[in-house]
Amino acid sequence: QVQLVESGGGLVQAGGSLRLSCAASGRTFSTYAMGWFRQAPGKERDFVAAINWSAGYTYYADSVKGRFTISRDNAKNTVYLQMNSLKPEDTAVYYCAAALRPYVNYYRDSSYNYWGQGTQVTVSS
Repeated sequence: QVQLVESGGGLVQAGGSLRLSCAASGRTFSTYAMGWFRQAPGKERDFVAAINWSAGYTYYADSVKGRFTISRDNAKNTVYLQMNSLKPEDTAVYYCAAALRPYVNYYRDSSYNYWGQGTQVTVSS
């Protein structure tokens, strides 16, 4: 079992920044990658970013490239999502997720085994 707890969401004006954190506990040594997804009201859950836990390779959705940065602190078992130049269309509940299998498609939510409870991000125009 892996437990994930997100924090850092909130209300920000367009152009502003937020940093989300996701603290992992439990069988974290089994984690191959961590990802962030988001879901806006009435829409499907979409991939945002992912990071390979050991090598640090990163993956981003086209909509956030150049604005968002995913990183991890292995010692703290924590993954971060730094979000800059936020837009109203970034408004959503953001979820972190843990993938326990290697060589999967990290862009797909079905590749992840554990999920956090989500944190709301609201960007006002």
